[in-house]
Amino acid sequence: MSAKILVLGGNGKTGKRVTERLKNLKINYRAVSRSTSPPFDWDDAGTWEHALADMQTVYITFQPDLAIPEASERIASFVTHAKQAGIKKLVLLSGRGEEGAQKCETIIKQSGLDWTIVRASWFMQNFSESFFLDSILAGYLIIPKVKAREPFIDADDIADVVVEALTKDGHNQQVLELTGPELIDFKKITELFSRYLPQKVAFEEISIEEYVDLLRSYGLPPDFIWLINHLFVEVLDGRDVDWLRKQRSDGRRNAGRKRAFRVFQLVRLHCPHVLSHKLLGCPDGGNAVGLKLGVAGAIKLARQHPGLLAHHP
Repeated sequence: MSAKILVLGGNGKTGKRVTERLKNLKINYRAVSRSTSPPFDWDDAGTWEHALADMQTVYITFQPDLAIPEASERIASFVTHAKQAGIKKLVLLSGRGEEGAQKCETIIKQSGLDWTIVRASWFMQNFSESFFLDSILAGYLIIPKVKAREPFIDADDIADVVVEALTKDGHNQQVLELTGPELIDFKKITELFSRYLPQKVAFEEISIEEYVDLLRSYGLPPDFIWLINHLFVEVLDGRDVDWLRKQRSDGRRNAGRKRAFRVFQLVRLHCPHVLSHKLLGCPDGGNAVGLKLGVAGAIKLARQHPGLLAHHP
């Protein structure tokens, strides 16, 4: 039997969790990315037709982010392709209160298809599977000063809700708001990681201007720098604090299962190599620092110890 649910970004933080749940439920699906067969690439509409073939429902995760200016145009084009392919339902992973994301949501709502919008706050897994991981590994997290705490959400909570939306009709034509159950700031997060890792994670806040200058000095592309600036200036502005307080006061439902920020579980389950990492003082660790582009803390560490770059590209 051919697959019926198409998962875009099947290797992503939520995509891989969604496919795992669909597999356990014995529901037919097709997970696609640039490296799969058939491939799917947001920058190449020529890959969309084969990915969409024989599907009925699509889980849409957009890369790199719905906030970028060209996102709405690509989402609109994808919706056209989806309707031509006979798709019946769209489930979009969106950001909470972002202008660019709201434009894309409107396109989905006006598609004429069944739809569900899943709006999520920042992922906990950004610290264990994404751009903050290398700073955690390096033991030094530098971020721009932010205006508020954030109710970080576990990607497993998101996946639970997405699978329900994909496989049942109860959330059709609904916007689901997802946040974690607690407000937490970046300094507290580094303190929690320090409690479970072999070495402490130092924390430093700098101005957004200094942060952008640091990224520029490392030769990062302007579109990446724009996105990082947008996330820290526009997204982490306190909107989730106000929303969460209002939700609690008027009894509105938060659709997630509300896992708390579980640093120990994140370290043990999602980045177990951290616990055997030579830089973190473990005797049997490997030698991969993994200094990824865009991680300011790791950049600073590399500049302080330039020999690292010769061994850890």
